[in-house]
Amino acid sequence: MTPIGLIGAGYFGAVHARALAGIPGAQLAAVCSSDLDSARAFAAEYGGTPYGDWRALLDDKAVEAVAIATPHALHAEIALAALAAGRHVFLEKPMAATPADCREIEAAAGRAKSLLMVGHVMHFFHPLMVAHDIIARGDIGAPVMGRSALMKLWMEPNRRSWHLDPASGGGMMMTAGIHAIDQLVWLMGGRVAGVTALTGTYFHEQKADDSAFLALRFADGRIGQVASIGYRDGAVTNGVEIIGENGVVAVDLDRGVRIGRGAEWRDVPNSWQPNGMEASVQREWHAFLAAIAQGGSSPVEARYGREMVEIIDAARRASAERQEIVLAE
Repeated sequence: MTPIGLIGAGYFGAVHARALAGIPGAQLAAVCSSDLDSARAFAAEYGGTPYGDWRALLDDKAVEAVAIATPHALHAEIALAALAAGRHVFLEKPMAATPADCREIEAAAGRAKSLLMVGHVMHFFHPLMVAHDIIARGDIGAPVMGRSALMKLWMEPNRRSWHLDPASGGGMMMTAGIHAIDQLVWLMGGRVAGVTALTGTYFHEQKADDSAFLALRFADGRIGQVASIGYRDGAVTNGVEIIGENGVVAVDLDRGVRIGRGAEWRDVPNSWQPNGMEASVQREWHAFLAAIAQGGSSPVEARYGREMVEIIDAARRASAERQEIVLAE
């Protein structure tokens, strides 16, 4: 049994708690919110000892691993402290609010004896896993280019004031558009070397972006395109297309996977799953806990999490400077 402490008792903290409840060998041992009453209410529903300070939770010797699902600007301080305390760390995306913070966490994870995993849940969505396997088998040949989009309602019920300011790690790209970036980069494979972008705030009164178009140049010359749109009203679009040498694989997270060949589309059987988010988070936890038990490598390493934040940072700079930003190797 692995006792787990959950730091962050908000909307996505509850997603984690529900996922953990279905995993044999996982125990929600502690939960923390800056509002102790909220932590107590959360613990009454999901279990665990409630804390009003994450430092006190880390002092709880019964806790072996922690999940960090706090506002983005708090990720670095808490993750660094958790690694220093010898805890295994499941760090929700984005890894941190800035590339500098990500690099500091990455360095700490490299020194630590414990494991750090960045919670890029797209790697565990069933349709994307199916598409990843198709590409890995070479069914469409080598990926040449791709496009990805996440277009959704921005002002959801769980939106908070810190989401609206880039200084606190907010914005559509950092909060949700990062999924579209991640799914493209993961399926294409390889490192992004350059970013151009058009970003702005078109639908809401806020400092942070609510919309962006990105063009990605991979180190080997391949290209990709990402749309990150947080509109005022509409319907969700969430998918990716990878164009290979010998075909196309298209993923719609609400419908499944198709393969395009010979000017025709063919549905891939059993490529969609209901309750996708909670099933995916549960798969994340299975992978994380298995890596801890077996002493394996992180299912999503710190380096990868840092690269996602670097792409977003580069997109902001590229839009402001009206030029491509080249990413360091």
